[in-house]
Amino acid sequence: MDPDAHPDLRLDDTAAEHLEPDRATLEAVGKITEAMETVEIARGRLYEFHQLTGSADEKLSAGIAMLRAAGHPGHADRLAEHLLGRNVLHGRWTFQIVEEYDTTYYRVFHDHETRVRELTRGVRHLAEARVKRENRTPGLPGHEATPNSHD
Repeated sequence: MDPDAHPDLRLDDTAAEHLEPDRATLEAVGKITEAMETVEIARGRLYEFHQLTGSADEKLSAGIAMLRAAGHPGHADRLAEHLLGRNVLHGRWTFQIVEEYDTTYYRVFHDHETRVRELTRGVRHLAEARVKRENRTPGLPGHEATPNSHD
């Protein structure tokens, strides 16, 4: 079942109830999905590293130009030669690190996590839907099953 074709299954804790597999499977798939969420955070930080390093390089370039304009061509030349455009890892700029991470780890992890979710018919966050179902108070404002429900 494609959860994108059935948006209520992504939002409605009660609709998801009938999709739950046995508890051990639900917990195992939930742990794999939790690991994928951690990989997403790591990937975001890697992109943050990429952005920050690029920003530092742009600031360095501006500082080199300012040194040169201030009459310090020797310092400017050394920085330009030895630091500007330097690899952050042997043979790699940050965009290459990001691309390699995406290709060799992120995409593979994502593909396997998606396959494991076949055990929950492809629906994500079933464990969370169960917790919501168990903890919310039907009929109380702020405890609705979905954004459009009024129970």
